[in-house]
Amino acid sequence: MKFPFDLFPVILFFAAYKFFDIWIATGAAIAAVLLQVGWLLARGRKVDVMMWISLGIIVAAGGATLLFHDERFIKWKPTLLYGFMAGGLAAAQFVFHKNPMKGLMGGQIVLPDDVWLKLTWGWMAFFIFMAGLNLVVAFNFPTDIWVNFKLFGGMGLLVLFVIAQSIWMAKYLPDTEEQPKE
Repeated sequence: MKFPFDLFPVILFFAAYKFFDIWIATGAAIAAVLLQVGWLLARGRKVDVMMWISLGIIVAAGGATLLFHDERFIKWKPTLLYGFMAGGLAAAQFVFHKNPMKGLMGGQIVLPDDVWLKLTWGWMAFFIFMAGLNLVVAFNFPTDIWVNFKLFGGMGLLVLFVIAQSIWMAKYLPDTEEQPKE
């Protein structure tokens, strides 16, 4: 249920853009993230750091977009978010000496420490790539293409990356098949 919950603002932004315009879409995205945070707080749930960062970025970039009537601000939002994600992974690994990927997934799978480090590097590289790609699409193509890319391109690349990462990780997972007893 977390994945659809996390996608809600992007899908609402996309739909509002297609039915209305970038200004309504931006307002809808701000409202969606505010509703998400409010819903979590009202239910007594923890709002994770990335949700707070996302809220701050959407309110700042979206607010500037609406205030100055300039869509360039909202187009920076994915790049800023990807940058924070890459920076957060780097800080966890290299400043706090805690492998963030092992912290997230270590309870479900067992991997050697060097593989966890490579996985962290891979995610940092992916987020940096996505940050740059967003800038290329946002500022070299029409807004309609950027909006489509934001939902379908970004999501498609994420799914492909997760599949590739899973295939790569599989070779490091311990063999759990039981050997037949003789």
